Amino acid sequence: MKKRALGKTGIHISPLVFGANVFGWTVDKTRSFELLDRFAGAGFETLDTADMYSTWAPGNRGGESETIIGEWMKARGNRDRIVLITKVGLEMGPGQKGLSAAWIERAVEDSLRRLQTDYIDLYFSHVFDENVPIEETLQAYERLLKVGKIRSIGASNHSAEQLAQALKVAAENGLPRYEVLQPQYNLYDRGSYEGALRDLAIAEGLGVITYYSLASGFLTGKYRSASDLQKSARGGGVKSYLNERGMHILATLDEVAANHAATPAEVALAWLMAQEGVTAPIASATSLSQLDCLIRSAQLVLSDEEVARLHESSAI
Repeated sequence: MKKRALGKTGIHISPLVFGANVFGWTVDKTRSFELLDRFAGAGFETLDTADMYSTWAPGNRGGESETIIGEWMKARGNRDRIVLITKVGLEMGPGQKGLSAAWIERAVEDSLRRLQTDYIDLYFSHVFDENVPIEETLQAYERLLKVGKIRSIGASNHSAEQLAQALKVAAENGLPRYEVLQPQYNLYDRGSYEGALRDLAIAEGLGVITYYSLASGFLTGKYRSASDLQKSARGGGVKSYLNERGMHILATLDEVAANHAATPAEVALAWLMAQEGVTAPIASATSLSQLDCLIRSAQLVLSDEEVARLHESSAI
Protein backbone atom coordinates (compact mmCIF):
# COMPACT_ATOMS: atom_id res chain seq x y z
CA MET A 1 0.00 0.00 0.00
CA LYS A 2 1.44 3.35 -1.04
CA LYS A 3 1.64 5.84 1.80
CA ARG A 4 1.01 9.55 1.41
CA ALA A 5 2.90 12.51 2.83
CA LEU A 6 0.95 14.17 5.62
CA GLY A 7 1.54 17.72 4.51
CA LYS A 8 4.98 18.93 5.58
CA THR A 9 5.02 17.04 8.90
CA GLY A 10 7.51 14.46 7.67
CA ILE A 11 4.96 11.77 8.54
CA HIS A 12 3.65 9.38 5.88
CA ILE A 13 0.37 7.53 6.33
CA SER A 14 -1.84 5.04 4.54
CA PRO A 15 -4.83 6.55 2.70
CA LEU A 16 -7.33 5.57 5.42
CA VAL A 17 -7.50 6.61 9.08
CA PHE A 18 -9.46 4.67 11.69
CA GLY A 19 -11.89 6.86 13.61
CA ALA A 20 -11.71 5.76 17.24
CA ASN A 21 -14.66 7.85 18.45
CA VAL A 22 -16.65 4.61 18.74
CA PHE A 23 -14.33 3.10 21.36
CA GLY A 24 -15.94 3.16 24.78
CA TRP A 25 -19.24 4.20 23.21
CA THR A 26 -20.74 1.75 20.72
CA VAL A 27 -17.73 -0.58 20.90
CA ASP A 28 -16.41 -2.14 24.10
CA LYS A 29 -12.76 -2.83 24.91
CA THR A 30 -12.75 -6.40 23.62
CA ARG A 31 -14.24 -5.48 20.25
CA SER A 32 -12.00 -2.41 20.05
CA PHE A 33 -8.94 -4.64 20.37
CA GLU A 34 -10.30 -6.93 17.62
CA LEU A 35 -10.86 -3.99 15.30
CA LEU A 36 -7.46 -2.48 15.99
CA ASP A 37 -5.74 -5.83 15.43
CA ARG A 38 -7.49 -6.25 12.07
CA PHE A 39 -6.73 -2.66 11.02
CA ALA A 40 -3.04 -2.88 11.89
CA GLY A 41 -2.80 -6.38 10.49
CA ALA A 42 -4.00 -5.09 7.11
CA GLY A 43 -1.07 -2.68 6.96
CA PHE A 44 -2.69 0.51 8.28
CA GLU A 45 -1.25 2.59 11.08
CA THR A 46 -3.14 5.83 11.76
CA LEU A 47 -5.70 6.25 14.55
CA ASP A 48 -7.77 9.37 15.15
CA THR A 49 -9.17 10.13 18.59
CA ALA A 50 -9.69 13.09 20.96
CA ASP A 51 -9.54 13.70 24.68
CA MET A 52 -13.32 14.23 24.92
CA TYR A 53 -14.31 10.95 23.21
CA SER A 54 -16.85 9.95 24.36
CA THR A 55 -18.30 12.41 26.85
CA TRP A 56 -21.71 12.19 25.16
CA ALA A 57 -22.31 8.57 26.15
CA PRO A 58 -24.21 7.98 29.40
CA GLY A 59 -21.82 7.29 32.27
CA ASN A 60 -18.73 8.47 30.36
CA ARG A 61 -16.45 11.31 31.43
CA GLY A 62 -14.24 11.58 28.35
CA GLY A 63 -10.93 9.87 27.69
CA GLU A 64 -12.50 6.45 27.13
CA SER A 65 -11.24 6.16 23.56
CA GLU A 66 -7.70 7.26 24.41
CA THR A 67 -7.62 4.82 27.32
CA ILE A 68 -8.56 1.85 25.13
CA ILE A 69 -5.98 2.78 22.49
CA GLY A 70 -3.32 3.11 25.16
CA GLU A 71 -4.14 -0.28 26.62
CA TRP A 72 -4.07 -1.86 23.16
CA MET A 73 -0.69 -0.35 22.21
CA LYS A 74 0.79 -1.47 25.52
CA ALA A 75 -0.58 -5.00 25.11
CA ARG A 76 0.72 -5.26 21.54
CA GLY A 77 3.99 -3.39 22.06
CA ASN A 78 3.48 -1.52 18.81
CA ARG A 79 3.57 2.18 19.67
CA ASP A 80 6.45 2.76 17.25
CA ARG A 81 4.34 1.41 14.38
CA ILE A 82 1.28 3.58 15.08
CA VAL A 83 0.62 7.17 13.95
CA LEU A 84 -1.44 8.63 16.76
CA ILE A 85 -3.77 11.61 16.35
CA THR A 86 -5.62 13.21 19.25
CA LYS A 87 -7.17 16.60 19.94
CA VAL A 88 -7.70 19.26 22.57
CA GLY A 89 -10.24 22.06 22.89
CA LEU A 90 -13.76 20.68 23.22
CA GLU A 91 -15.26 20.46 26.68
CA MET A 92 -14.13 17.69 29.00
CA GLY A 93 -15.93 19.16 32.02
CA PRO A 94 -16.63 22.48 33.74
CA GLY A 95 -13.79 24.84 32.87
CA GLN A 96 -11.97 22.11 30.97
CA LYS A 97 -12.00 23.29 27.39
CA GLY A 98 -10.49 25.75 24.95
CA LEU A 99 -7.02 26.49 23.64
CA SER A 100 -5.42 28.44 26.48
CA ALA A 101 -1.81 27.55 27.22
CA ALA A 102 -2.75 26.43 30.73
CA TRP A 103 -5.42 24.02 29.51
CA ILE A 104 -3.34 22.65 26.62
CA GLU A 105 -0.43 21.91 28.96
CA ARG A 106 -2.73 20.09 31.38
CA ALA A 107 -4.76 18.31 28.71
CA VAL A 108 -1.74 16.95 26.84
CA GLU A 109 -0.43 15.34 30.03
CA ASP A 110 -3.82 13.70 30.60
CA SER A 111 -3.88 12.40 27.01
CA LEU A 112 -0.32 11.06 27.24
CA ARG A 113 -1.20 9.26 30.47
CA ARG A 114 -4.33 7.68 29.01
CA LEU A 115 -2.53 6.74 25.80
CA GLN A 116 0.40 5.31 27.79
CA THR A 117 2.93 7.02 25.54
CA ASP A 118 5.42 9.84 25.84
CA TYR A 119 4.55 11.50 22.52
CA ILE A 120 1.63 12.24 20.22
CA ASP A 121 2.28 12.24 16.48
CA LEU A 122 -0.34 14.84 15.54
CA TYR A 123 -2.07 17.09 18.07
CA PHE A 124 -5.11 18.99 16.84
CA SER A 125 -6.82 22.14 18.01
CA HIS A 126 -10.26 20.51 18.00
CA VAL A 127 -12.11 23.77 17.39
CA PHE A 128 -11.21 27.43 16.93
CA ASP A 129 -11.18 29.33 20.23
CA GLU A 130 -12.13 32.99 19.80
CA ASN A 131 -11.42 33.69 23.48
CA VAL A 132 -7.69 32.90 23.35
CA PRO A 133 -5.06 34.70 21.26
CA ILE A 134 -3.73 32.43 18.53
CA GLU A 135 -0.20 33.37 19.55
CA GLU A 136 -0.77 31.97 23.06
CA THR A 137 -2.01 28.66 21.65
CA LEU A 138 0.89 28.31 19.21
CA GLN A 139 3.41 29.20 21.92
CA ALA A 140 2.04 26.38 24.04
CA TYR A 141 2.41 23.99 21.13
CA GLU A 142 5.94 25.26 20.52
CA ARG A 143 6.93 24.27 24.03
CA LEU A 144 5.44 20.81 23.61
CA LEU A 145 7.17 20.36 20.25
CA LYS A 146 10.54 21.35 21.71
CA VAL A 147 10.35 18.75 24.48
CA GLY A 148 9.07 16.06 22.11
CA LYS A 149 5.63 15.52 23.63
CA ILE A 150 4.03 16.19 20.24
CA ARG A 151 5.51 15.83 16.74
CA SER A 152 3.23 18.12 14.75
CA ILE A 153 0.05 20.19 15.06
CA GLY A 154 -3.15 20.60 13.11
CA ALA A 155 -6.44 22.49 13.04
CA SER A 156 -9.92 21.00 13.02
CA ASN A 157 -13.21 22.87 12.66
CA HIS A 158 -11.51 26.05 11.41
CA SER A 159 -12.93 28.25 8.68
CA ALA A 160 -10.72 29.50 5.86
CA GLU A 161 -10.47 32.88 7.60
CA GLN A 162 -9.56 31.33 10.96
CA LEU A 163 -6.95 29.04 9.44
CA ALA A 164 -5.45 31.85 7.36
CA GLN A 165 -5.14 34.00 10.46
CA ALA A 166 -3.45 31.19 12.39
CA LEU A 167 -0.95 30.65 9.57
CA LYS A 168 -0.27 34.40 9.44
CA VAL A 169 0.33 34.61 13.21
CA ALA A 170 2.72 31.66 13.01
CA ALA A 171 4.70 33.19 10.15
CA GLU A 172 4.90 36.66 11.69
CA ASN A 173 6.01 35.40 15.11
CA GLY A 174 8.28 32.54 14.11
CA LEU A 175 5.94 30.02 15.73
CA PRO A 176 5.05 26.49 14.59
CA ARG A 177 2.15 26.44 12.18
CA TYR A 178 -0.73 24.07 11.66
CA GLU A 179 0.48 21.55 9.08
CA VAL A 180 -2.70 19.48 8.83
CA LEU A 181 -6.36 20.39 8.42
CA GLN A 182 -9.25 18.19 9.55
CA PRO A 183 -12.46 19.39 7.88
CA GLN A 184 -15.90 17.86 7.59
CA TYR A 185 -16.01 16.59 4.03
CA ASN A 186 -17.82 13.84 2.19
CA LEU A 187 -19.76 13.25 -1.00
CA TYR A 188 -22.84 14.93 0.48
CA ASP A 189 -21.28 17.60 2.72
CA ARG A 190 -19.02 19.50 0.33
CA GLY A 191 -19.82 23.16 0.88
CA SER A 192 -17.81 23.94 4.00
CA TYR A 193 -14.54 22.57 2.58
CA GLU A 194 -14.66 23.08 -1.18
CA GLY A 195 -13.78 26.63 -2.05
CA ALA A 196 -11.63 28.96 0.06
CA LEU A 197 -10.68 26.38 2.71
CA ARG A 198 -9.59 23.76 0.19
CA ASP A 199 -7.75 26.35 -1.88
CA LEU A 200 -5.86 27.54 1.19
CA ALA A 201 -4.94 24.02 2.28
CA ILE A 202 -3.60 23.15 -1.17
CA ALA A 203 -1.75 26.45 -1.57
CA GLU A 204 -0.06 26.02 1.83
CA GLY A 205 0.76 22.35 1.29
CA LEU A 206 -1.26 21.19 4.28
CA GLY A 207 -2.19 17.59 4.89
CA VAL A 208 -5.96 17.05 4.88
CA ILE A 209 -7.68 14.32 6.90
CA THR A 210 -11.45 14.42 6.50
CA TYR A 211 -14.02 13.59 9.18
CA TYR A 212 -17.66 12.48 8.77
CA SER A 213 -16.28 10.88 5.62
CA LEU A 214 -19.36 8.64 5.30
CA ALA A 215 -21.84 11.31 6.44
CA SER A 216 -22.55 9.58 9.77
CA GLY A 217 -23.11 6.33 7.88
CA PHE A 218 -25.55 7.67 5.29
CA LEU A 219 -23.15 7.00 2.42
CA THR A 220 -22.97 3.31 3.34
CA GLY A 221 -26.47 2.98 1.92
CA LYS A 222 -27.70 1.61 5.23
CA TYR A 223 -30.22 4.40 5.70
CA ARG A 224 -32.70 4.91 2.86
CA SER A 225 -35.91 5.77 4.71
CA ALA A 226 -37.04 7.13 8.07
CA SER A 227 -37.68 3.60 9.29
CA ASP A 228 -33.96 2.81 8.85
CA LEU A 229 -32.89 5.43 11.37
CA GLN A 230 -33.32 2.99 14.27
CA LYS A 231 -30.61 0.69 12.90
CA SER A 232 -27.83 2.22 15.00
CA ALA A 233 -27.02 4.76 17.69
CA ARG A 234 -25.93 7.18 14.96
CA GLY A 235 -29.18 6.97 13.01
CA GLY A 236 -30.53 10.21 14.37
CA GLY A 237 -27.73 12.14 12.70
CA VAL A 238 -28.73 10.86 9.27
CA LYS A 239 -32.28 12.20 9.02
CA SER A 240 -31.22 15.41 7.25
CA TYR A 241 -29.71 13.40 4.38
CA LEU A 242 -32.98 11.66 3.50
CA ASN A 243 -33.98 13.98 0.67
CA GLU A 244 -33.99 14.00 -3.12
CA ARG A 245 -30.31 14.97 -3.38
CA GLY A 246 -29.32 12.28 -0.91
CA MET A 247 -31.23 9.61 -2.80
CA HIS A 248 -29.62 10.70 -6.07
CA ILE A 249 -26.18 10.37 -4.51
CA LEU A 250 -27.00 6.88 -3.19
CA ALA A 251 -28.28 5.81 -6.60
CA THR A 252 -25.03 6.88 -8.24
CA LEU A 253 -22.99 5.18 -5.51
CA ASP A 254 -24.98 1.99 -6.15
CA GLU A 255 -24.25 2.14 -9.88
CA VAL A 256 -20.52 2.72 -9.48
CA ALA A 257 -20.29 0.12 -6.72
CA ALA A 258 -21.92 -2.48 -9.00
CA ASN A 259 -19.20 -1.86 -11.59
CA HIS A 260 -16.56 -2.89 -9.04
CA ALA A 261 -18.48 -5.52 -7.04
CA ALA A 262 -17.98 -3.09 -4.16
CA THR A 263 -20.18 -1.40 -1.58
CA PRO A 264 -21.40 2.21 -1.57
CA ALA A 265 -19.15 2.92 1.43
CA GLU A 266 -16.07 1.71 -0.44
CA VAL A 267 -16.90 3.96 -3.38
CA ALA A 268 -17.63 6.99 -1.20
CA LEU A 269 -14.26 6.64 0.53
CA ALA A 270 -12.43 5.99 -2.74
CA TRP A 271 -13.97 9.20 -4.12
CA LEU A 272 -12.55 11.12 -1.17
CA MET A 273 -9.12 9.52 -1.60
CA ALA A 274 -9.16 10.67 -5.23
CA GLN A 275 -9.82 14.34 -4.39
CA GLU A 276 -6.95 16.77 -4.89
CA GLY A 277 -5.27 17.65 -1.63
CA VAL A 278 -6.98 14.98 0.50
CA THR A 279 -4.43 12.84 2.32
CA ALA A 280 -6.88 10.37 3.88
CA PRO A 281 -10.46 10.11 5.09
CA ILE A 282 -11.34 9.05 8.63
CA ALA A 283 -13.90 6.27 8.95
CA SER A 284 -15.20 4.26 11.89
CA ALA A 285 -16.36 0.68 12.20
CA THR A 286 -18.12 -1.25 14.94
CA SER A 287 -17.76 -4.72 13.45
CA LEU A 288 -15.08 -6.66 11.61
CA SER A 289 -17.25 -6.87 8.50
CA GLN A 290 -17.62 -3.08 8.45
CA LEU A 291 -13.89 -2.68 8.94
CA ASP A 292 -13.10 -5.07 6.10
CA CYS A 293 -15.24 -2.88 3.87
CA LEU A 294 -13.23 0.18 4.88
CA ILE A 295 -9.97 -1.65 4.26
CA ARG A 296 -11.07 -2.62 0.74
CA SER A 297 -11.77 1.03 -0.09
CA ALA A 298 -8.05 1.77 -0.01
CA GLN A 299 -7.53 -0.67 -2.88
CA LEU A 300 -10.41 0.63 -5.00
CA VAL A 301 -9.40 2.79 -7.95
CA LEU A 302 -12.20 4.75 -9.61
CA SER A 303 -11.99 5.87 -13.21
CA ASP A 304 -11.95 9.58 -14.01
CA GLU A 305 -15.43 9.14 -15.46
CA GLU A 306 -16.73 7.56 -12.26
CA VAL A 307 -15.22 10.30 -10.12
CA ALA A 308 -16.87 12.88 -12.37
CA ARG A 309 -20.24 11.11 -12.19
CA LEU A 310 -20.11 11.09 -8.41
CA HIS A 311 -19.07 14.73 -8.39
CA GLU A 312 -21.99 15.63 -10.62
CA SER A 313 -24.49 13.58 -8.63
CA SER A 314 -23.64 15.52 -5.49
CA ALA A 315 -23.27 18.96 -7.05
CA ILE A 316 -23.76 21.64 -4.42
